[in-house]
Amino acid sequence: MPKKILQRTTIAALLLVGGASAALALQPPELLRVGANYSAKIVCSNVFIAGRDAQAVLADDVQAPGHPLLKFLRVKVDKEKQTVSAKLLGLFGNGLAVYRPGTGCAVVPDGDVEQARRYQFTPEPIKPGAVDAPWPQGREADLSLVPLTALQQPELTGPGARAVVVIHKGQLVGSYYAQGYNDNTPLLGWSMTKTVTAALIGMLIKDGKLSMAHNGFWPGQSDPRHAITLAQLMSMSSGLEYNEGYGDVSDVTRMLYLEPDMASYTASKPLAHAPGSHWNYSSGTTVLLSRIWQRAAAGAGSATDAATLSFAHNRLFTPLGMRTAVLEADARGNLVGSSYMYASAQDWARFGQFLLQDGVWQGQRLLPEGYVRMMQQAAPASGGQYGQGQLWRWGPSGASSGGANPDAAFQLPADTYWMEGHDGQSITIIPSQELVVVRLGLTPSSLHYQPQALVAAILKALPVATLADKARARP
Repeated sequence: MPKKILQRTTIAALLLVGGASAALALQPPELLRVGANYSAKIVCSNVFIAGRDAQAVLADDVQAPGHPLLKFLRVKVDKEKQTVSAKLLGLFGNGLAVYRPGTGCAVVPDGDVEQARRYQFTPEPIKPGAVDAPWPQGREADLSLVPLTALQQPELTGPGARAVVVIHKGQLVGSYYAQGYNDNTPLLGWSMTKTVTAALIGMLIKDGKLSMAHNGFWPGQSDPRHAITLAQLMSMSSGLEYNEGYGDVSDVTRMLYLEPDMASYTASKPLAHAPGSHWNYSSGTTVLLSRIWQRAAAGAGSATDAATLSFAHNRLFTPLGMRTAVLEADARGNLVGSSYMYASAQDWARFGQFLLQDGVWQGQRLLPEGYVRMMQQAAPASGGQYGQGQLWRWGPSGASSGGANPDAAFQLPADTYWMEGHDGQSITIIPSQELVVVRLGLTPSSLHYQPQALVAAILKALPVATLADKARARP
């Protein structure tokens, strides 16, 4: 090739690459923006809430299990401004997240950090329980009750397990923590947060500020969405159009990583089915529920002022002693009750025990009587797998369940119900056995891990006297 032609070709190639780079910098593709904002958010929360190392979080939590594109992302933490930025090759994507006291980290897709900072509060410190005080007031474990060798078996705790906590008859009887994690490490529950949202709604029902028959959440009676009830939203049967698919730019990834106001985005979705006629698992639905309870709690005030944003901390976390719990808000003050609560494994266990006790804690009824029982009842359109209160009646299905309850293969008691979250988070609650099992980690669904085997092994280790009624009918 003549030298001049080679030079022209090289210049043209450089101009093409330069032009592509400029285009990526000015207007990166949405998938790249999702990846960059996701990376910034995960690193932000783990640095400022959990106290972990930023590069370790990027490598272990973002890049190792994620989309190949994420391996080329770089993050920068500004400890003074309490922000995290993330970019592809350090140049493209413009991911940004900011930390706020009380409300954790928020993605800032519009770049307005100061607006996002407005939504915060100063939490009243929750006094830690003494190490030698009995659980749940303290952290003392009675390991003599049950020989839980299952917690030492990786095939049962599962790949990527970070914490397992076992509560039996209200006592801490066993725990496991991976290297680098302990009983004070806040861990992300992902969609287990949805059940916490249901509990907060229950508190406002007890206060007389909401009811399951409540509707009119969309203005104008001519809007067909006006008829959607709180009960239909709670059971994922609103009929709203929503795509919960991950791995691409879908409704859920757009909501979480491209929209500063997650609730308004979901509220804009049209009806795809008549309310109550179709079950569709939707994180957007739970973000709407968060906005509903925030407005109800605010009364005549603002749904995003400090008094409302601190409701979960003051009314739920403080009474239960969940001192590590943080429920995060988006960049417009919507608490992200679908996905973003951090808490230690023991604090997640306190919440599970709270449900097992029908919403009563230390003799005080915090939820309406029978409310937890209602939460467990099957959502009419779910085929039996999902409850009416943002929880699962069936555990994870692994590779396939063929449409049947996968718990049956492990002979779990009929009254077993679950809180479940992305990447292998679960809380198993079995009232007939007075058992709560928390399992947290980073276990992609592609590994088909099922915590039922762990729970079954724990059940076998329990004293025989507690196993008299394994087949008790579901309430």
